Amino acid sequence: MFLGIDHGTTAMRFATGSGVLRIPRRDARSFELADLEAVGPLAEIEGCALCYSMGDGIRAITPIGRVPNRGVISQEGAGEHTGGGTRVFDVMAGSGIPTFVIPGLHRGSPTDPRFKVYSHQTSPEKLGIAYLAVLEHGPDVIISDISSNTVSLLVREGRVVGAFDACVFAPGCRHGALDVDAIRRIDRGEETANQAFLHAGVEYTLPEAERHRAIAMFAAMECASLLLLAPEARIVLAGSLGPLVADEVSSLLDRPVAVHDEWAAARGLSLLARDVFAGADQVLGIPVER
Repeated sequence: MFLGIDHGTTAMRFATGSGVLRIPRRDARSFELADLEAVGPLAEIEGCALCYSMGDGIRAITPIGRVPNRGVISQEGAGEHTGGGTRVFDVMAGSGIPTFVIPGLHRGSPTDPRFKVYSHQTSPEKLGIAYLAVLEHGPDVIISDISSNTVSLLVREGRVVGAFDACVFAPGCRHGALDVDAIRRIDRGEETANQAFLHAGVEYTLPEAERHRAIAMFAAMECASLLLLAPEARIVLAGSLGPLVADEVSSLLDRPVAVHDEWAAARGLSLLARDVFAGADQVLGIPVER
């Protein structure tokens, strides 16, 4: 049995082939190894694939004991630090369960160099969604993960090509790119850039009746732009809002879309762990370090 751990925006999600567990990030500050009994007997967990934050400090899928600073350059930046993910990482590091840490996509990743105009493309849990999508829908897929924020990435011929991070393009419910008003507030010293990012989503910028339509439009725009590089790719939506905007996205793109639920990342990571421990030397074009 293999375990996948998704460090999501609002919760930590755990999945094995036999069960799932969701712990809000603040509650995860008291996480104990015994909590994993909810997804299967501890003694049967053969290995784990773990995500932590942006994963921008590592370039390869790396054993947890060889990961500096939990795999991140800094905890400063675009996101909210609560301590739950840190607690889970540290418990797994001391658990004795063989664990690999998954990197995010960034300038050090083997993606299309054109995407490296931006320092960061996506956090590591999106690779879990992508892995599940490839296994279920084939080697050419575009994934748009839509919830508190929106992140889209392209896999072509089974290898990650690139991605749009949450602070670059489409908004989510809570987070989004910084517009002119946000830049002005930052310049006036009214808030930090990170604070502006944390409330740039549609919940803060649009009337309720327009929110889902706007998210669907921008998510479809991200998918459409990635279709330039892989016109026959299958579109896959994930995240808590994926099912709610799927019909609108499909209509805008004039093609069918597949929909996964909020467990896609954790389940994909558990399958990724299975294959890494079976000897895979790369996953989605990301090298495995042993």
